[in-house]
Amino acid sequence: MKEKVLLAFSGGLDTSFCAMYLAKEKGYEVHTAVANTGGFSDEELKVIEDKAYRLGAKTHKTLDVTNEYYDKSIKYMVFGNVLRNGTYPISVSSERIFQALAIINYAKEINADYVAHGSTGAGNDQVRFDLTFDVIAPNIKILTPTRDMVLTREYEINYLKEHGFVADFKKMEYSINKGLWGTSIGGKETLKSEQTLPDSAYPSQVVKTGEETVTISFEKGEITAINGEKDENKINLINKLEDIANKYGIGRDMHIGDTIIGIKGRVGFEAAAPMLIINAHKMLEKHTLTKWQQYWKDQLGNWYGMFLHEAQYLEPVMRDIEQFLQSSQQNVTGTVIVKLRPLSYTLVGVDSPFDLMKTDFGEYGEINRAWSADDVKGFTKILGNQMKIYYNVQKRNEK
Repeated sequence: MKEKVLLAFSGGLDTSFCAMYLAKEKGYEVHTAVANTGGFSDEELKVIEDKAYRLGAKTHKTLDVTNEYYDKSIKYMVFGNVLRNGTYPISVSSERIFQALAIINYAKEINADYVAHGSTGAGNDQVRFDLTFDVIAPNIKILTPTRDMVLTREYEINYLKEHGFVADFKKMEYSINKGLWGTSIGGKETLKSEQTLPDSAYPSQVVKTGEETVTISFEKGEITAINGEKDENKINLINKLEDIANKYGIGRDMHIGDTIIGIKGRVGFEAAAPMLIINAHKMLEKHTLTKWQQYWKDQLGNWYGMFLHEAQYLEPVMRDIEQFLQSSQQNVTGTVIVKLRPLSYTLVGVDSPFDLMKTDFGEYGEINRAWSADDVKGFTKILGNQMKIYYNVQKRNEK
């Protein structure tokens, strides 16, 4: 009886090679699965399924984990205003964890002896898949033909052709990974520190001119409406905002960061909806949270993003941070007004019943109603005591 292997299958060159190689050369009973976190259309998923069977898969499964990805990751990234190095909304890297979880849980469901993926040895994804697989199912062995055999594209293409599988694996000028929470773009320019991507490299082109105002509404930190139109399905709202904003080329940038394996890396990205949602949410928090709530949220949000990027999603402290972030959102309710224009946007303002600027205590720089001039004089004197003591001691010691 053949041993059973489940292959995480995207239909790209590496996983296509793995499917055929594991079946023909290693004699495994190959089952394939694609974990969709919102980046594939129904048509694309059908193409992937057809390709899997042509490559020799005994069964193929589409695992839709889009809602789980939102509920267990995107929601908290918004609560924490997570931007890696202040720039990148952790698009593809956050998806990989949930794809890995879906794959390994399905491997357990079908009683697979092995689980396989097509990552190379040069990037972050190999760590994300390996670590997740090993933690969730340590008894299921991991196979990585592309990484272990150190293969070239030419070798993989020729192998598939020799075994009767013909497909257009022509190397695109740019490598594009599209997802619900943004699209990453890699190319020759991202390998050079002094270069950037040309406009033509971005999947979404600027097709609108002039200005357009949109409103983004939140309730307890979660997006609830775009332009006043509510939808219980958060995925629909994200896609709706993306469809509006990407026509202005909003959300483009270059991320430079440290990889899990210790080298620096650059990747271009476009993420219109994620960037607008995160920055609108952050502006709403400035109006509705206290100074110290914002301070500690910044610390923990940064840690949350780093752990998520570096394959530590299953670390128990992540659940603790999520509890803090959830608790911090009780008053983050209101609507943010945003003005869009080609390649830029302006956060105009907010309307919230919890706006801490709307109080009876006074208006900054204008008038105070809750204290007198003498109150401020006394407060200032006490506030400066520690510094006065320090400088008096310095003077006494002639420093």
